[in-house]
Amino acid sequence: MGNAVRNYLTLIFLAFIWGSSFILMKRGLEVFDFMDVAALRIFIAFISLIPFLPNAIRVVQQKQYLPIIISAFLGSGIPAILFAKAQTELDSGLVGTLNSVVPLFTLILGVYFFNFRPTKANFLGVFIGLTGTLILSFTTSQEEFTFNGYIFLVVLATIFYAISINVIKKYLFKLDASSIAALSFMLIGPIAAIYLFNTNFINKIQTNSESYKALGYIALLAILGTSFAAIIFNRLLNRTSAIFVSSITYLIPIVAILWGVFDGEIITLSYKISFLIILSSIYLVNKK
Repeated sequence: MGNAVRNYLTLIFLAFIWGSSFILMKRGLEVFDFMDVAALRIFIAFISLIPFLPNAIRVVQQKQYLPIIISAFLGSGIPAILFAKAQTELDSGLVGTLNSVVPLFTLILGVYFFNFRPTKANFLGVFIGLTGTLILSFTTSQEEFTFNGYIFLVVLATIFYAISINVIKKYLFKLDASSIAALSFMLIGPIAAIYLFNTNFINKIQTNSESYKALGYIALLAILGTSFAAIIFNRLLNRTSAIFVSSITYLIPIVAILWGVFDGEIITLSYKISFLIILSSIYLVNKK
């Protein structure tokens, strides 16, 4: 019981951090373009994880480098770009909501490629959660049906997340969480730095009075929402299952939309109904 409570509290804490990341991205995008936001997020996260690198390099095995490369690009690098790009056209609450399709792809990939054997309740929970997500995804604040092609960028990012989750669970379970995060960002952090310092990023900081505030939001996103959260996430993944940790994406939309309401967005009846559907799905997804 003690471990179960700890796991659920960790899940909720992570949901708050990651659910808040979309409003932080929104603030960063007010000054910087989507590539700047993604690159800054990755680079700052890399800097914050440098203290963990010596131990990570010492304990990593040669056979673990390929899974780490997969985790670095599909679990952190490419999704950071896709989410930032999507949020240039989608509300932060909607992007956070669309993130909740991760468990569906985690389950499908786990079954076909990673020998995962889910129960009928797991399947039911995933699809109930997806139903709640679809209601949110295709309903505007005026309760009208709409569609936006940028939605597919978020869906693609969630597929990459699902691959990364399964790879970490199967091939990196013996490697500690901080080492996985540090090594992953060691691979993509320098790439982000090269990109940043070959653009007009420095000029934007010097000429825009709001740039330092936006930079602060992105730094908070990078340190708390990327590097720090990645360590907690990997530890939770080691203690539980891929489906359990991926169910965090059912809680993230609630946090993201509440931040949206705080920022002036309107919460509709469809949102409220979807919250209840999503919360009920968590129990089924995690039912043994």
